[in-house]
Amino acid sequence: MTLDLVTSLRPLLTAEASAEAYASGGEPGDLEQAVWLRLLERLDSDGPPLDPQGWLRKAVRAEARRNRRTTRVERPYGIEPVADTRPGPEQLALTAARYRALRAAVRRLPGRCPRLIEALLSPKDLTYREIAGELGISQGSLGPERSRCLGCLRRLLTPEVAAREVRG
Repeated sequence: MTLDLVTSLRPLLTAEASAEAYASGGEPGDLEQAVWLRLLERLDSDGPPLDPQGWLRKAVRAEARRNRRTTRVERPYGIEPVADTRPGPEQLALTAARYRALRAAVRRLPGRCPRLIEALLSPKDLTYREIAGELGISQGSLGPERSRCLGCLRRLLTPEVAAREVRG
């Protein structure tokens, strides 16, 4: 009985919802869904309507009126709420672990490299002139030395990064 009722009402509901939806400021699919829900609620409580087509037309118009009232009353936000972009505890823990791994790798570098990389990572944001003065080398040799040290650091970190990569 219920399946026959749904099958027989589907074309009428589609046509009625299409005719009423745009005037009410809604979408036909939303209107159809609301009316199907009303029909299911009615079937649970009162049984099928005596005049299904008449009931359906009235239900579509009632839902369209409800949509118009809702559209008049509801107002969109003036601005979108800002998402919280602060890192969560997991991200903070991962960042701290990466920082510790980087510092440990810097300490294993050969020669002057640990001091040079520590100066580059310094929160003081030292200039090349200040770093060269601190290390006692010429400013002109700082660039090639930095490249050599970063290459060594890259080679030290490559096995650690590759080992942590998720596979599968």
